[in-house]
Amino acid sequence: MLPYEIIRNKRDGNTLSEKDIREFIEGYVAGEIPDYQMSAFLMAVYFRGMDERETLALTKSYIESGEQFNFREIGIPTSDKHSTGGVGDKVSLVLAPMVAACGVAVPMISGRGLGHTGGTLDKLESIPNFNTNLSTEDCIRNLKKVGFFIAAQTKNLVPADKKIYALRDVTATVESIPLIVASIMSKKLAEGSGSLVLDVKFGNGAFMKNLRSAKVLARAMVDVGNLFGVPTAALLTDMNQPLGQYVGNALEVRESILYLRGDVVPDDLHKITLALGSIMLVLSKAAKNLKEGAKMLDEALKNGAALKKFEEFIAAQGGNPDV
Repeated sequence: MLPYEIIRNKRDGNTLSEKDIREFIEGYVAGEIPDYQMSAFLMAVYFRGMDERETLALTKSYIESGEQFNFREIGIPTSDKHSTGGVGDKVSLVLAPMVAACGVAVPMISGRGLGHTGGTLDKLESIPNFNTNLSTEDCIRNLKKVGFFIAAQTKNLVPADKKIYALRDVTATVESIPLIVASIMSKKLAEGSGSLVLDVKFGNGAFMKNLRSAKVLARAMVDVGNLFGVPTAALLTDMNQPLGQYVGNALEVRESILYLRGDVVPDDLHKITLALGSIMLVLSKAAKNLKEGAKMLDEALKNGAALKKFEEFIAAQGGNPDV
């Protein structure tokens, strides 16, 4: 089908086939379809939406545009977590070492700040000499050696999303559930993680301002993950006030270290971390139930195992572990 016909079909509210979506994305990445036609396609999706099968096809097309990680060779279960972002959200910094200390590896491709929300990479780069730009080989090595990594999207991981997101940003098509889902889930599924837990935030400090819209986004992402064959679950968490006690890149790294030491354990941060981590352990079959998972995570925090993992992680990615 010609690009014009695909755009017209979606404009008129018709359902696109997986083949049509794949060929359209492939053509755009290859430079055969111009920006103006992709812009028209994005606007058609913005107004007409996509059903779950179309959204899955779009996500798969993004994934297939580049390389995919495969961590099966490391011999232990893997699980990842993604947050839609919020003020003071430093959960990834403490969750990854805690889960890794419980025997589940965490491959985490993270992003930078979006609007007023801070990005995990920005926070980590406040550590002197810390390197977030890892090669595929670096990621695999650190996952084997430390049990987790947190890195930026590589050049060859989901290049379709990188190119299309830049266009969405200037065509007023960012706020589209199918396009948001394909963008987030393509990067997470291309990681090759064995399971995925989503922290979908709502409220004044979040991208999704109310519970209803957060539920719609969470349901769509969970459906795509499970249809792709990766066990996926989501939590809806309140972001009407900052998480924890510190806000700001360096300050949030400091709070994370204090948390892992057991010096400062804010109730809201602790509850969310245990809730997300216990789901990761259950999906990875490292814990029989959520209660056991929470107990394992709490023990890793109290006995210093999670703090030790965090120190190893900083050193492995070039930072100063004495921070």
